[in-house]
Amino acid sequence: MATSESKLWYLENVNLLKDMSKDVKHEVHEKTVMRTVNKGQFIYFPEEQSTNIYFLKKGRVMIGTYSDDGRELIKAYLQPGEMFGEMSLTGEGKRSDFAKAADNDTLICAMPLHEMQHLAQKDSSLNIRLTKFLGLRMKKLERGYESLLFKDSRTRIIDFLKEMAEESGEKVGLETRIKLNLTHSDIAKLTATSRQTVTTVLNDLKKSNLINFDRKKILIRDLRELA
Repeated sequence: MATSESKLWYLENVNLLKDMSKDVKHEVHEKTVMRTVNKGQFIYFPEEQSTNIYFLKKGRVMIGTYSDDGRELIKAYLQPGEMFGEMSLTGEGKRSDFAKAADNDTLICAMPLHEMQHLAQKDSSLNIRLTKFLGLRMKKLERGYESLLFKDSRTRIIDFLKEMAEESGEKVGLETRIKLNLTHSDIAKLTATSRQTVTTVLNDLKKSNLINFDRKKILIRDLRELA
């Protein structure tokens, strides 16, 4: 069972709450419950009532849905510090996606939707940040749908690398280093391709000296040249 002190420490590292006032952080701390989930365990299911907002403290969480023929479609692998279940803030009555742990000992905090809404009404800076977050998340989803409809497998994989570089890459001169905690199978799920296709595309890019990679990182030589 996590202590109150450890929960507050984790909340300090939530992207949404960084640079927010101590009062906001402490109120979120008071209204959230932290629990551990293990790999493969669902946090919520499609069609479940949208009653909570979640913060990821440790481990990874998969967000996905199911195709008409029952196949699992992964939309995102979330990293520590990210918020999820946020579509409930847009008026979503029931979940359209599922969320489940991708790692053992994944730590999440759940906050009742009405508590987050109440806090956002009281604090304008939090309200603005939530609005911006929701807008960016919606744009990302739209780009994902457009990519699936109009782009081939190679382009989707390259776009995925560019998106990772923009979101979490570390610039070293013209090069961009991306810490990698995804397997080729994970990338395949996120780009609606196959593991073999991901491996082939990455190896082709490496042979062309556009990237270099190992199990822990991908180094993009020059984002402007990646194509």
